[in-house]
Amino acid sequence: MKTHPFSLLLLLFLTGFLAADSISPNEAKLKKTKLPKIKKENHVLLLKKSNFDRALKETKYLLVKFYVTLSQSSQNLSEEFAEAARQLKKEAPRIQFGKIDVTHQHDLRKEFHIEAFPTVKFFVNGSREDPIDCKGVRKASAFITWVKRRTGPSTVLINSTDQAEAIIKAGDLAVIGFFRELHNDSVEVFCETARDVPEMPFGMTASEDVCANYGVQRNSLVVFKEGKPVHNEVLEDGRQSKLGLTRIIKTFTLDLVTEYNIESGADVESFVSQTSVKIFDVPVENHILLFTPMNSETFNEIYENYQSAAAQFRGKMLFVLVDTNEARNGRIFEYFRIRDIDVPAVRILNLTSEARYKMPADEVTVENLKEFCQSYLNGKAKQHLPSEEIPQDWDKMPVKVLVGKNFNSVIFNKTMTVFVMFYAPWSHECKKLLPVWDKLGEQYESHKDIMIAKIDVTANDILAVALDRYPFFTLFPAGSHHQEVAYTGEYTLEAFSEFLEEQRKKKAEPGEEDPSGGIKEDFSQKETVITEKEL
Repeated sequence: MKTHPFSLLLLLFLTGFLAADSISPNEAKLKKTKLPKIKKENHVLLLKKSNFDRALKETKYLLVKFYVTLSQSSQNLSEEFAEAARQLKKEAPRIQFGKIDVTHQHDLRKEFHIEAFPTVKFFVNGSREDPIDCKGVRKASAFITWVKRRTGPSTVLINSTDQAEAIIKAGDLAVIGFFRELHNDSVEVFCETARDVPEMPFGMTASEDVCANYGVQRNSLVVFKEGKPVHNEVLEDGRQSKLGLTRIIKTFTLDLVTEYNIESGADVESFVSQTSVKIFDVPVENHILLFTPMNSETFNEIYENYQSAAAQFRGKMLFVLVDTNEARNGRIFEYFRIRDIDVPAVRILNLTSEARYKMPADEVTVENLKEFCQSYLNGKAKQHLPSEEIPQDWDKMPVKVLVGKNFNSVIFNKTMTVFVMFYAPWSHECKKLLPVWDKLGEQYESHKDIMIAKIDVTANDILAVALDRYPFFTLFPAGSHHQEVAYTGEYTLEAFSEFLEEQRKKKAEPGEEDPSGGIKEDFSQKETVITEKEL
């Protein structure tokens, strides 16, 4: 039987119609349903683990603020972040802003290694791998410039002197790169640097006329401040790095000497970790601090010397002034152990290692400052380890009193096992335990091979032991082959005694030797460094 083509088309149509008609109402509804838009607050996406992947997929460029509600720094940044999102909403809709309160988003906090608040990261093309850190940006205008330079050209191409003048006069600071040609390693480093310094305009030129007008040899970076050149950096392929140029340029956002005050850094911890908002934004880890009363008769002379030295070490060290007459700076004095009789005093602090250095000379002269700074940069300065004086009766009581000056000679000996309490006088926990420690000292006072000792770690800096949270206890066994042991038991007289007796028995037993012939160390009890924290 021959089938008519029209009949075949009709059959196919009816089959398709019936198939479509067989879809249940619920299935049809699901197909038409669209996922609701991610909620926003002040033009900023409210993100969490359940919608983060979707936000990445739907957004080409996503700038995310990780914060905690109780963080004052997070609250301070909130308005500027939201204002930047508002301004870019129409101008650049492909760029979205989002925020994540990591108080309850532990997985995201762990995945992106969020340790400080707020932290801002930039995600590109939906990838959650290696987001770009947005550091030191705090103003809405700077956020806008930062993302624009990440999504487009980072510098303005200058072809005329008029263009150059417009950039130079656009703000307090401007940076222009003068090049022989615009395709070399120096140009690439210059453009990368511009992406990380959104606080000021960047331009570059290869025009002979523009270079001649400013009297600048090509392949140079010039920083302009208030319309005048203040720094000229010769650029050589392979010699400069983005960090090096960023460090030099950002120092010009500060004065030669920056005064530390309670508004710029509220306490010791903020000084150690960030000093102040402005100082932290400049990626220079070496800070030199002058402690002096600003109303003293010698202040003007000392300050002029300090400024002169600062000019010679710009980009290498940040010079900070601390007024010792300002009562609110008291905790900074405590941290650096500065007393009234010490001022004027000069210290260097490395923000990474927190190592401190004391200027050997008493007079604050340009020569002494230069010698001190250069010695530190050359790695020849000695780390400053302050110590209390050794008390005359340090060994007369059941609990011996250790200070920085006698610590090593007492604990590192061949005949005496020393059990040490490391305490802070202001700690409530330490205050409660000191009487218990005194009883332990009385209990072992007659033992010739055991010493019970204590040391105030807020007044004595020591390198032999990693600092733990106060109080902490460490046993230093007699002999040169025994590893110190961190005490991790209960804080009771009985527990301390049992620990001591166990360690005495271990010492009496033959040591387990390693293949090299020495005593095998127990690394399971090695101490870890924990940030000092008041209990």
